[in-house]
Amino acid sequence: MARLHPSDLAQRFAAWPRVARSAAPVVLGALAALGHESWATGFWWVTIPFILALLILPAAPKKAASFGWLLGVGYFAVTLRWIIEPFLVDPVRHGWMAPFAILLLSGGLALFWGAAFWLARWFSVGRASAMLWLPITLTLAELMRGHVFTGFPWGLPSYTLIGGVGDVWFAWVGPYGTTLLFLGLIGVVAYCLHRGWTLIWPSLVGCLFVTIGLQALTPQAPEPNAEVTLRLVQPNAPQHQKWDRDWMPVFFERAIAQTSAGDPPDVVIWPETSIPSLLNYAQPLIERMSIAARGAPVVAGIQREDANNYFNSAIVIEGPTTVADIMDKAHLVPFGEYIPFAHVLVPLGLGTLVEQVAGFTAGQSDGLMEIDGFGLARVLICYEGIFPEEIQRGDVRPDVLLILTNDAWFGTNAGPRQHLVQAQARAIEQGLPVIRAANTGISAVIDARGEIVDSLPLNEAGYLDAHVPNALPPTAYARIRDWPLLVLLGLFFLLGLVRRRVIAVDPLVEQG
Repeated sequence: MARLHPSDLAQRFAAWPRVARSAAPVVLGALAALGHESWATGFWWVTIPFILALLILPAAPKKAASFGWLLGVGYFAVTLRWIIEPFLVDPVRHGWMAPFAILLLSGGLALFWGAAFWLARWFSVGRASAMLWLPITLTLAELMRGHVFTGFPWGLPSYTLIGGVGDVWFAWVGPYGTTLLFLGLIGVVAYCLHRGWTLIWPSLVGCLFVTIGLQALTPQAPEPNAEVTLRLVQPNAPQHQKWDRDWMPVFFERAIAQTSAGDPPDVVIWPETSIPSLLNYAQPLIERMSIAARGAPVVAGIQREDANNYFNSAIVIEGPTTVADIMDKAHLVPFGEYIPFAHVLVPLGLGTLVEQVAGFTAGQSDGLMEIDGFGLARVLICYEGIFPEEIQRGDVRPDVLLILTNDAWFGTNAGPRQHLVQAQARAIEQGLPVIRAANTGISAVIDARGEIVDSLPLNEAGYLDAHVPNALPPTAYARIRDWPLLVLLGLFFLLGLVRRRVIAVDPLVEQG
């Protein structure tokens, strides 16, 4: 029997039945998505589905686009399977929409991947060079996915590295730059396998040495500030009971008991929307919270109304009658907290839909809050924590990142854990500790290198006392952000256009 060479895989794949050719990229995308699971994070083997996808990539741009779209459908359907959970909070009314939600979301996000695969094929000369172009075009697609229509950068391929030796790249080039490096390594491996080059192993060893070098150049997380003890309160209110009038007092009393237990802390943190009242009417609750905290400031999530506008907010309570600071969530969830293009929908007769869903107004503050005994914190409410650029609003560097969230919407498995991994990424990128208070978990204290110092388990009520980690100096990514990556991608794009022009003029250019 003749020995099968990697370069033969594409020819063999092209001979498969049409159904099998359609199913293969979906399966490979689903397998690649397993890198986001808690038991697989940081594992090198999740690169294998991507390598196989490059080796069997069709040659025609249109077929490559279809292949990339199907690969993305499998990847996003598995990664974002938790998106059905919000529709199951009230299954009688909304359960029927769950399958449509996962299909539409995964199919829509996969369009970015389909475009990236088409562009890689359009730029490439011959089958092999597409393996080197695809990491560039797919990184560009992921960058677009993170910003178009306010963006949704959940599930970046680079997040599979968090918890492994490669997560140090985040401190140097951020999540999108790490995506380029990660996919670039995959592309080089696939290219070498296709060509039959033995340089693949020295390349991998070289990449490992570079990563080790970056680890050595990146300072270790400093010791925590032992003089300040913070308390994270996790009331564990399931979403189907959270706003039930019979259950709201139960969860509030639970949080009060957690706040008043044990030795007095220096700072108390409650999660997103943990005060069951609008701020306008919450004075009796605020007084009880302050008394339970025994003099410590309390940071808590709450909703408020101002001139018929509603805000998802965080407040700092310093005394029974004192709300020292208010911060409103600026980056709202599309179709969850507001309706995009509402000004267009209202004239079309869809005003009722807009009024039902578009319940919140975006805040305008920089998210910075000075908290006594805690320092300057940049407060991020839930969804805001998935955006690297949210950390970089304003010119003042905070001492700590504080994330208040309610992950009860995300279910009991993949969603909350993926959200936590993105909090770890924010810590590594900025060299800042992250304090994460989550209604149902996972509440955690994360040091400036992304290591989880301590945490409360998912779906358990309780409180956690911990010392506040100290910050590192600003990382390379914190100083330069994504500008070098944008310039590099722009140069590659121009190179691709020039290359296409040369090919069109001179048909004798090598097609290898």
